[in-house]
Amino acid sequence: MSEKPLHAALKHWYAQSGDHFEVPVDGFVIDIVRGDLLIEVQTRSFSSIRRKLKQLLGKHRVRLVYPIAREKWIIKLANDGHSRKSRRKSPKRGAWEHVFEELVSFPRMLADPNFSLEVLLIQEEEIRCHDGSRAWRRRGWVTHERRLLRVLDRWLVETPDDLAPLVPAELEEPFTTSDLAKALARPRRLAQQMAYCLRELGILAPAGKRGNAILYMRAS
Repeated sequence: MSEKPLHAALKHWYAQSGDHFEVPVDGFVIDIVRGDLLIEVQTRSFSSIRRKLKQLLGKHRVRLVYPIAREKWIIKLANDGHSRKSRRKSPKRGAWEHVFEELVSFPRMLADPNFSLEVLLIQEEEIRCHDGSRAWRRRGWVTHERRLLRVLDRWLVETPDDLAPLVPAELEEPFTTSDLAKALARPRRLAQQMAYCLRELGILAPAGKRGNAILYMRAS
């Protein structure tokens, strides 16, 4: 099996004594099996693993481990594909709430007692090489691979209620996604994804409208 460096490094970091790796279960290959817990490390879109999780959760306890780059360094390779051309730090900084960008694929899965999600804040390097026929938005620079530098923090989400503290305590009710975005100092699109997930999980409840904007309140 072809395994990317970031995935392999996170699997090695997450492993404990007694774990088993690449175990066939119900027609799927599981990254780590720890007793009766199946652990999947996901470095890509959640949508690509949705079917696998849905089928496994009917019979097994499953944990999805997902990294968010708190800090990232971008390395561009020279034309030989090996030597380094440049290295710079990305201005983007990931945070816990960025998990909602992917969780929108299956928010209600967090209500399944067999499912848990562990989010890791990491430092990483993103290796890019030049391909003039692709990635016109990056002027031909495409991501070749990602490399783990360090795990900074971890957060285990076992129930929907574990997500509730991500709504800023100082946010007055009712509020719109624009209000939420301002309180988080994040783009409104991320606030919309967050509100959608939390509404699906019963953490937020609709409370009318302000013009065309939906108002939300914390559910009791």
